[in-house]
Amino acid sequence: MALLEVEDLHTYYGNIHALKGISLTVEEGEIVTLIGTNGAGKTTTLNTISRLLTPRQGTVRLEGQDLSHVPAHRLVTMGIVQVPEGRRVFARLTVEENLRMGAFTIKDKAVIDEGIERGYTMFPRLKERSKQVSGTLSGGEQQMLAMARALMAKPRLLLLDEPSMGLAPTLVEFIFETITSIHAEGVSILLVEQNALQALAVASRGYVLQTGKVLMADTAAALAANEDVRRAYLGEI
Repeated sequence: MALLEVEDLHTYYGNIHALKGISLTVEEGEIVTLIGTNGAGKTTTLNTISRLLTPRQGTVRLEGQDLSHVPAHRLVTMGIVQVPEGRRVFARLTVEENLRMGAFTIKDKAVIDEGIERGYTMFPRLKERSKQVSGTLSGGEQQMLAMARALMAKPRLLLLDEPSMGLAPTLVEFIFETITSIHAEGVSILLVEQNALQALAVASRGYVLQTGKVLMADTAAALAANEDVRRAYLGEI
């Protein structure tokens, strides 16, 4: 039984049919990536899995449990946590206050404090900025904060939406090294990423999305070697 099973998702924005039968799985301990152009349905897929959007048809299961009637905040306690596109930090709160918000489902102060220290160890720059208002951080620092905040909830499955968007190349490399480190700690990851080359380098499997459908599914190595994928998504002619 897969950790996450998505079956035949159909999601709409009003009359716009955004997801047209998406099906995918994430096994325990995997990094799986979704790649595709803007408008392919990648973010909509993550938002539907995390119950921020309600599909008109289809099922999402966590270890076989149907999540169709589980509210978004309950998913966090079940182990599904999303790092949204655009970071979405609480701009008027400090770095530490943002981290504490990430632990809203945890009541044990010692566990919360331990999580904060873990975040500071993973992202030393956040410790330097712990009392700084988050809206004044750089884009890279906000991405670090968004990831550290998500880890406060101790996820089993981390949904990462465009973690490298708008970052300098050196920061992109650091973010992907961190993704690998998080995975090494036993966290399964579903990664949406425009930088297909980087995503396929860290993932074990991938799905290519196009206009709300799964166009292709294979191992990351096979997708990276596929001529059509290389031409369409890896910038090769």
